[in-house]
Amino acid sequence: MSSGVKTKFLLATTNAKKLKEIQALLADLPVQCLSLRDFPDVEDVEETGRTFEENARIKALGYAGQTGVLTLGEDSGICCDALNGEPGVFSARFCGESKNDDANNKKLLESMSDVPEEKRTAYYESAIALAEPTKLIGVVRGQVQGLVTRELRGSGGFGYDPLFFYPPYQKTFGEVSIEMKHRVSHRAQALGKFRELLQSYLKRV
Repeated sequence: MSSGVKTKFLLATTNAKKLKEIQALLADLPVQCLSLRDFPDVEDVEETGRTFEENARIKALGYAGQTGVLTLGEDSGICCDALNGEPGVFSARFCGESKNDDANNKKLLESMSDVPEEKRTAYYESAIALAEPTKLIGVVRGQVQGLVTRELRGSGGFGYDPLFFYPPYQKTFGEVSIEMKHRVSHRAQALGKFRELLQSYLKRV
């Protein structure tokens, strides 16, 4: 890639907070970040996968194919051991297609109301795929272990962050700064690996 030239790069998410988080973590790379808002005629890509990795691949290839732009597809969520891994890939839609964080958190609290402290273990997982219009470049993953609290704690982050207690911090992701979250989060871990994948790709084009 020529020096000073930025490659157009689509971040295929409609979640404004997730988009902002990803942009911040990739800010220093030689890419011109675009969002789905830059492609108003694009059709939604249905997330039909059974795993975060499958959905990330589906989104990356689906949106890259429609736009002709190098694309990042990401899927992530919370998996609770006491709920046999739920909500998992349905994390954003736990309470329906409205994808409402407050409603999802309320449902998770209700679902785990009878679960004792020692069994409230959970993990956040993120899978990120990189794709050209006709080819998958690669997929990376990140994961962070924690516990589900019995009440919302903190107003930071998004999604299930106010319920996700991270033992080393003794706080939920909703109670810590974005900088502290970025040091350890599932998405930060996955994006660290993704940076290497993307940088390697950019050196070849």
